[in-house]
This record gives sequence, structure tokens and C-alpha cells, in this order.
Amino acid sequence: MSSFDLSEHTHRRFNPLTGDWVLVSPHRAKRPWQGQLEPAAKESIPAYDPDCYLCPGNKRVNGDINKDYQGAYVFKNDFSALQADSPQYDPSVEAPVEQSLEQNDPLFQLQAVAGVSRVICFSESHKLGLSRLPEKAIVGVIETWCEQYEELSGTYCWVQIFENKGAANGSSNPHPHGQLWASDKLPTLVGEEDDKQRAYYSEHGRSLLVDYARKEIEANTRVVCSNEDWLVVVPWWATWPFETLLLPRRAVSRMTDLSRAEKVNLAQILKELNVRYDNLFNTPFPYSMGWHGAPNADTSEPHWQLHCHFYPPLLRSASVKKFMVGYEMLAESQRDMTPEQAAARLRQQTTVHYLDQDKRAHDE
Repeated sequence: MSSFDLSEHTHRRFNPLTGDWVLVSPHRAKRPWQGQLEPAAKESIPAYDPDCYLCPGNKRVNGDINKDYQGAYVFKNDFSALQADSPQYDPSVEAPVEQSLEQNDPLFQLQAVAGVSRVICFSESHKLGLSRLPEKAIVGVIETWCEQYEELSGTYCWVQIFENKGAANGSSNPHPHGQLWASDKLPTLVGEEDDKQRAYYSEHGRSLLVDYARKEIEANTRVVCSNEDWLVVVPWWATWPFETLLLPRRAVSRMTDLSRAEKVNLAQILKELNVRYDNLFNTPFPYSMGWHGAPNADTSEPHWQLHCHFYPPLLRSASVKKFMVGYEMLAESQRDMTPEQAAARLRQQTTVHYLDQDKRAHDE
């Protein structure tokens, strides 16, 4: 009988941040990047779109007019998922929502949630996302994230900074932008990460993700790119085909704890990762990205480590996606190539954007 080979044989991998497992089936697609590649996407998006409700000076859906802004621009989401004036619900004093239910029924629990939702445009340009923005402009986005986080964390226990990029991943507008949702309740996934990091620190006296980053640097098999302050890996437990995890090299609980130099290097590595993503299939690479840091109530807890998740759905080409259906919805997550194979594929990409490569070749 042959010995076990991670790149050949089916196995499960454990996610220490959540306690979940993922099924890895590498024999199903040993070389997934040899599937059909779509033609390079042509740059057809203008720098300004008069019909875009996020561009400077344009009217939004609710009738408000955007400022004639440059750089990052923040405003209240016109269709906020969270509302600051939501009334509290106390089941001990209020009648059940449904008269047929008993008060405090453990099978029908309810919590009122208050919060705010904001949009952050990354720049005035309708066509320049994180892969093509100048690094100086990305530093401006990071500074805006920090300012918003500091403001909102004074009121709310959780501030979620995230971006849905591309129509394939739920973005309703191509203008490069992200969102900030702040709430007075700790979200489910964040609560899981809080519990796991706290338990690890209690047992080992060290941060889970600081230890993890050190071991990934030593192994150097899942590292995509790095610089003096930051590390990008396809995590050992990755679920999405080209999922990545962005980590600081030192212990940092929150984004507001970053130094100026760390913000500059964060801009560099955000741009590099996004260029590698776009170059993979010669297309603007869709993903959901989001930052996790210490909940704001944890003012002195050392177990939390700041990190950023990237969850892109593309699998084989610009048009072939990974779907979480069937087994994934009913049993557990599953992937058809190893994280090591995905990391190797991303490392192979040049750090010059594919559209800029085309322009350079034309100029020459």
C-alpha cells in the first residue's frame, strides 16, 4: 500500500479559528489551472460614469448628491441593513412576538440589534480598484478604515469592514467600494473566532494566529507573498479555491494599533495580492474580503490577532466558479485542490497587472 500523500489522497483539515473541518479531494483536480482560460478582459470601464450613483457629484438613489470627492469617500448606506434607532426587545417584560409562543422559549429566541451601515468609495475613479490604485491612495483607504473604526467602536461592540468585489460576488455597482457595518451584538463567526483564540491563549500563553504565522513562514509552502510587516497565505484550512489570509507579522489586536510604516506596507501587500488575483485568469478577480480584530469590549484581552480574510469564488477560469452546494451545504465544506497547489499558482503570477502588461507590450 502506498504511503499517504497530501497532494494525492482525500483528507480533512481542521480550522483552529472556527473549529470547522474541510474535506480536501486533490485527486479530483490535480492541476486545476489547466482548465480553459477566458480571453483577457478588456478595459472598458470609464474613469467617470454619469449614471453611477457612487461617482463624485452624482445623485444617489435616495436623492442625495455625492460630494465632488477625491480619494476615499464615506456616506451612510442608503439601504442600511442595521439601524441605529432600533428599539430594544426584552422578552422578560414584553409579550412574545407571536402570541402562540411562551415567554423565554429556548426554541424561539430573539434579539434586537442596533447599528449603522456605511459605504466607503475607495477613490473618485470608477475603474481603479485595489489592484490598480496607486499605493498612496490605498494608504488613504486604510487611514479611512481606521478613522471609521475608531469612531464607531466608541458606540458599537463590533465594526465589520468588508468589500464585495465583482458582480459574481454580490456587488451591485462596479465603482470600487467597500462597506462598514457596526452593531451592538457580536456576530456569530466573530464569536467563534473569539472563543477559539481565547482558548488557545489560555492553554499556550500565546496568540493562535501569531504562532500560525510563524509556522507558515517556516514551512513556506502556502505563502503567497510577504513584506517586512505582512504575510499572505492560502491557509491550511482554506475552503474557497484561492482563499487567502492576510496577517501582520507582529502581535496587533486592532487596525488602529498599526504604525504608519505598517499601513504603508499593508497598502503594498494589498495591491500585490490583488494584482496576483487579477492576473490568475486575466480578469478583475471577484471576492469577499473582510477584517477581523478584537471586539471593542475586549480592551485588554491579548488573545486577538488582527487579520483579513479573502474569499474568491473562481476555480478554473474567469467564468468557472466554485459553488457551495450539495455536500457543502449538508455536510461540510469541500475543495478539489490543496491549499499548497493554490498558493503555488498564485506565486507564479507576475506582480505587474495584466492590463499594464498589455499596455507595456504595446508601447514597446
